[in-house]
Amino acid sequence: MQLDAFFDPATQLSAIPDLARQAEQIGFKGVWLAETQHNPFLAATLVAEQTKKIQVGTAIAVSFARSPAIIAQTAFDLAQLSNGRFQLGLGTQVRGHIERRFGMDWPDSPVEKLGEQIQLVRNFWNHWQLGAPLNHRGEYYKVTLTSPFFEPQPIAEPQIPIWIAGVNKGMAHLAGEQADGFLVHPYHSRDYLQQNILPAIKAGVQRAGRTDPPKIMVNAFVITNDAERESVRKQISFYASTPSYHKVMRHHGWQATAGKLAALAARKKWEEIASLISDEMLATFSVMATEKDLPEALLQRYASFADRITLYSPYIPGERDSFWHHLSAQLNGV
Repeated sequence: MQLDAFFDPATQLSAIPDLARQAEQIGFKGVWLAETQHNPFLAATLVAEQTKKIQVGTAIAVSFARSPAIIAQTAFDLAQLSNGRFQLGLGTQVRGHIERRFGMDWPDSPVEKLGEQIQLVRNFWNHWQLGAPLNHRGEYYKVTLTSPFFEPQPIAEPQIPIWIAGVNKGMAHLAGEQADGFLVHPYHSRDYLQQNILPAIKAGVQRAGRTDPPKIMVNAFVITNDAERESVRKQISFYASTPSYHKVMRHHGWQATAGKLAALAARKKWEEIASLISDEMLATFSVMATEKDLPEALLQRYASFADRITLYSPYIPGERDSFWHHLSAQLNGV
């Protein structure tokens, strides 16, 4: 198993270079940048430029807010800058954000649109790298114009892994068919993964006739103290209030609570929704252990299927450095 790091989404871009260098020194194998308060591609550029070995990826970049051409060109540049260390992580976001935050259209089938995006991104790469024809006419995109003036030159490390994120079976199935990796949302349980997500990935692999199933990276909620307990409770309540994620609660028989959470969220009662997440729910959706015992607890929960793991807790230099050293030493290479 490989331990990767997430950076605090509020981190200013000016602080990223030093943060990246320290993350590499701690022993993390990869760094993932989220699209929340900053553009993850800009942060990834800084990480790639300031490090030598550590992998860098987006987890996630919002795919439906960008054209495949922009995604392809940005990833191609980052692959060149990082000497092949860049990982392209994509996610669709949810309908409300795409329509009302980004001002874009929500597709009839998010799975089909993301699948077409992935196909077209790879078509761009093959065109730039190998000179393959570029003439795409699909359900969501039509791309038929090429011009040497606007085309990147071939690069030394053109194999760019594409990871996709998801909570439900549709995205997991798509990952099995088309992606190099699947990013497991932090809002999950081991049972939900084993009963829903992993079988869907396997079905996608079989449908595509692949011999190279996608890698799996888990982003895990962990609780090692009382402060983390309440922080995780709030975060789980936020995710569990999202209607498109209700299948996770329903899987455990908590659909009534999910409905109450959604109603409170619609009224922006953020301080009240956390109280609906019981200790049983916390134990289901997070890993609880002391800092010393956390590596073993993570291995017991995820080692049978996960290739990489990150904690939802961000890496902050100077805070819990001994904890991160201990965790990376115990997990990397297992």
